[in-house]
Amino acid sequence: MVVVISQIFGGAGLAAGITVGALLAQDMLGTDSVTGLPTALFTLGSAGAALLVGRLSQRFGRRSGLAAGFLAGGIGAIGVVISALLNSILLLFISLLIYGAGSATNLQARYAGTDLANRAQRAKAVSMAMVSTTFGAVAGPNLVDVMGEFAISIGIPSLAGPFILAATAYILAGLVLLIFLRPDPFIVAKAISDDQRKNSLLEEKSAMLSINRRGIFAGAAVMVLTQFVMTAIMTMTPIHMGHHGHGLNEVGLVIGFHVGAMFLPSLVTGFLVDKIGRTAMAIASAVTLLATGILGAMGPADSMEVLITALVLLGLGWNFGLISGTAIIVDATSPSTRAKTQGSVDVWIALSGALGGGLSGMVVAHSSYAALSIAGAVLSLLLIPIIIFATRKESKVEKINVTENSKHS
Repeated sequence: MVVVISQIFGGAGLAAGITVGALLAQDMLGTDSVTGLPTALFTLGSAGAALLVGRLSQRFGRRSGLAAGFLAGGIGAIGVVISALLNSILLLFISLLIYGAGSATNLQARYAGTDLANRAQRAKAVSMAMVSTTFGAVAGPNLVDVMGEFAISIGIPSLAGPFILAATAYILAGLVLLIFLRPDPFIVAKAISDDQRKNSLLEEKSAMLSINRRGIFAGAAVMVLTQFVMTAIMTMTPIHMGHHGHGLNEVGLVIGFHVGAMFLPSLVTGFLVDKIGRTAMAIASAVTLLATGILGAMGPADSMEVLITALVLLGLGWNFGLISGTAIIVDATSPSTRAKTQGSVDVWIALSGALGGGLSGMVVAHSSYAALSIAGAVLSLLLIPIIIFATRKESKVEKINVTENSKHS
């Protein structure tokens, strides 16, 4: 419940950057070619934060790692507000890097639910943390106008308004975890694992065999590619809509649907990942993102129905990839190194988002939103051979574990 509450606040903090980050940069810099830079910066910042949060969690537990990340994200959001007030580009860039810590922490919180879950329930545990993010993440974009008016009333540029909400939400998320996440689930899981290995040679061998490097690569590849495609298309959608006469309120509506699709289906996705398998849902992610790219490229830009459908599919494809990829990572690791490995994987996820966000503005500026959508569709297809290749190896590892268990039974 503590993680659920913190994720509601975390979702609201996350929504500010993806809704108005590009628009704020466009307003301050006066050009479209670098409008992907805010997303690139806060996802780049989230890369460094993911590593630090993972290391902190491995050493001190989830409570310390996650609380520190959310509090840092809140400080970054305050910096963005101040940069808009002072019209300081340098402070904006620095603040966006720090703000990225909240995004990284919001993502890593999904692992907290898996610490004490068995293999058959891991994806559902991930989904519980993610679906709770929906409430804040959907509310955030739809409060853009309200927060903009509030910002103006206190003498701050309207586009900085959502970052006031982000600062408050991230700080509250950090405080909730810091005060109430006791006992720490990761410390409990690690203690149980250590005790089992001390008292059973079989458990120790099983733990060693469960560290499947190809499984780690597969899970990471699924999440990295889906993050790249999702971030690239999502980042430029507000700019694309602005060019075709859509107002800020309509942008908030589309992004709200998108963020809802990223998180709200998680309970169903978690059930499907546990029941029909990680491989099938990773492939479903690729197919869904392919459909997104085709619709985004071919659909009329003035149609809200088409934009909403495309962005819902984009969020859903990301959701399939993140939950299946997370489950693959947890399956492939043991508690002795799990949090550190998860942090390292999330670094690559964040870097792929930074690259996607940064390149998206250049692609659209020199080509078109349709070209960006098609490129995302093509890249998403790479998931299929990667996951099939890794699944073959995973099945061999499972056979080894069965053989070892039968020898000692």
